[in-house]
Amino acid sequence: MGYLNNSVITVDAILTTKGRQALAANDGSFRITQFALADDEIDYMLYNPSHPSGSAFYGQAIDGMPLLEAFPEESQIMKFKLATLPRGTAKLPVLNVGYTSITLQQGATIAITPQTLNYLGNDQVFETAGYSATIADVRLMSTFTATGINTDAAAAANATATTTIGTNVSSTVTGTQISLRATTVNTLFGSNATLVSTLTIVGLDSGARITVPITVTKSTT
Repeated sequence: MGYLNNSVITVDAILTTKGRQALAANDGSFRITQFALADDEIDYMLYNPSHPSGSAFYGQAIDGMPLLEAFPEESQIMKFKLATLPRGTAKLPVLNVGYTSITLQQGATIAITPQTLNYLGNDQVFETAGYSATIADVRLMSTFTATGINTDAAAAANATATTTIGTNVSSTVTGTQISLRATTVNTLFGSNATLVSTLTIVGLDSGARITVPITVTKSTT
């Protein structure tokens, strides 16, 4: 990881492992259907409306901030995505999933229906584009699925969401309801009584996000 030279306009892009696999397949499966913008590096506290040189320099410190190179670590990049909200919005949307933490016994299931508060004047709590849900370690789940959104992009993401090669990998699904079933594989626990991960849910229209810790408890029988 490093910094970009922000004295010139630069586009810096990389492919994730999944993206490289799709590109290498050369079968037309590599298609960019969506993109997002974020301002992770920006500290808006540096905006200075009292700058002695006038309004053209209010954002000078922000313009001079270093920008990070692109890197495929989803827990550290694109955490603060930009979203278009209706003019006059007074409060930023926030997500409510009904849990501050989740604990599941082996084989237990849970269904989560996210709601977006402070959204569209409180006239609507479900987002039209749905929600993306990312679990940091998919090995902890025997199934990890989402329903409610029928776009091509959602179908492509959901089709491979529960696939794992036995290594510590994250997985993302898209929908309006997220269903999880804890693993029944005892060997994952080793000598541990519990396994922990996180579930991050992002509203695809509002950009609101929430991260909930997940604990899977080994059965004693």
